[in-house]
Amino acid sequence: MLDFESIVKNESVEDVLLYFSLRTPYPAIDRMYVKYHFDVVASGELISTYQRLVREGKLREHGQALPEKGPHWRAPDFILQKKYGLK
Repeated sequence: MLDFESIVKNESVEDVLLYFSLRTPYPAIDRMYVKYHFDVVASGELISTYQRLVREGKLREHGQALPEKGPHWRAPDFILQKKYGLK
C-alpha cells in the first residue's frame, strides 16, 4: 500500500503530478493535497504546476480523463529510486 501522505509531503508538486496524473484523475490528486498538504492547493500551486507541465510538453491532454506522457515527460526521481515501494 502506498504512503500517499509521505509522497505528497516529501516530493515536489511537479514530480507527484508527473507520476500520478497518468494513473489518477486530477480531482483525486487535488483531494490528496487537500488532505495532506493543503497550502499547495490554497496557493494555486497545484493547478498552475499542472498547466505548466502541459505547456512544457511533459503531459499531454487529449480529451480523456487522464493525460498522456508528453514528448518531454521524464520519470520522477522518486520512481527511479524506487522510494515508497513504487516500481
